[in-house]
Amino acid sequence: MPANTASRPAAWPELLLEDVGLRLSGRAVLQGLTLRARERRIGIVGRNGSGKTSLARLIAGLIPPTSGRITVAGVDMAQDRKAALRMVGILFQNPDHQIIFPTVAEEITFGLTQLGHNKAAAAQQTAAVLHRFGKAHWADAATHSLSQGQKQLVCLMAILAMDPGLIILDEPYSGLDIATRQQLMRYVDRTPGGVILVSHDPDALAGFDRVLWLEQGKILDDGPADRVLPRFQAQMQAWGGQDDLTHLTG
Repeated sequence: MPANTASRPAAWPELLLEDVGLRLSGRAVLQGLTLRARERRIGIVGRNGSGKTSLARLIAGLIPPTSGRITVAGVDMAQDRKAALRMVGILFQNPDHQIIFPTVAEEITFGLTQLGHNKAAAAQQTAAVLHRFGKAHWADAATHSLSQGQKQLVCLMAILAMDPGLIILDEPYSGLDIATRQQLMRYVDRTPGGVILVSHDPDALAGFDRVLWLEQGKILDDGPADRVLPRFQAQMQAWGGQDDLTHLTG
């Protein structure tokens, strides 16, 4: 898979949040989120329960906001699901919650048919993405037999086959060993288009163009990784040094 980024566009799809709020079971999960972003690599950090996954699902259009509006490249994620499917792909933490077909090729082909490609075109694009990743021999492999890292890669290939302008990854490296994690990180770094990576691990976001720090459903800090991440780490260490576990769960 080539690492050359010369052909990438100068700007990626603009993400716009306008006073976005989300309530689940009567509880405010996200409150008053407003931002405009066009950076290629955006990270989202925060403690458990800070609203990271909820924000990822909102941006992907999987759930509608209770208030406010989210657009990607001008597309309203909550109002136009077909356009949202073309514009944004999301990779969940657990690939077993995402994979639904018995073979790798079937899993990749499904998303393409959802976009309206006929059987022949979908098969051709599936073969192309497998070749691009050097995994043509995986086509008929049983998805249940793959390791967690391999399953994550299948999900990533399925998303990239659909050619979205923006990819969201929600804790994609959780539970992976160091070698597998590094390999998957390289694949992610080489993907065209914009990337939003949700993580509680600052190391996964080192060098990112922009990092959002969520705390209790609000943006506590927003800026370059080299400024936001040290502040986040220092605060986590400070809370970790206390005896009150309520500070750890959010």
